[in-house]
Amino acid sequence: MMVDSRLKTIYHRTQDIDPEQQKLLDEYAASLARDGLDGLINGVCTLIYMFTRWLRMACEDHDKDVIEHVVPTVVATMRMMTKTYPPEVIPTMAGMMIAAATDLSPTLWREQFGAWTEKEMNPLEATAVLLAERINKMTEDEDYATRLVTDALTRAGEL
Repeated sequence: MMVDSRLKTIYHRTQDIDPEQQKLLDEYAASLARDGLDGLINGVCTLIYMFTRWLRMACEDHDKDVIEHVVPTVVATMRMMTKTYPPEVIPTMAGMMIAAATDLSPTLWREQFGAWTEKEMNPLEATAVLLAERINKMTEDEDYATRLVTDALTRAGEL
């Protein structure tokens, strides 16, 4: 929902996220115990993994490498978003995308560097949004990335 909300804000060119929705997200995050917060972070990492895997398969269908054709574009976008991405977090986000592109879970990749920091939370969320937006742009469908997640959750529920 969070990624879909951010994409709707981008596509409909609104300046700000709906204050009511932001308040609900903030209250939800504040209500989480450490385990819940870790679960939320792992969920975002899972989205990044799913989106990167989809992008990798799409690139491979065209004999392209996701690390060569997607990661630099996303990193270039990060560099332009100076309020969301302080320069010191960009290598972390790029490394996480590269790990996901080589089939390594971002959560497992991150474990070698310690816990996520508060400074990395907005960039982590924004990375998921940028990857989802890239998928939507490639498919020319504003809801494609959201449907990828919804379909995956539906299939998981059927198991």
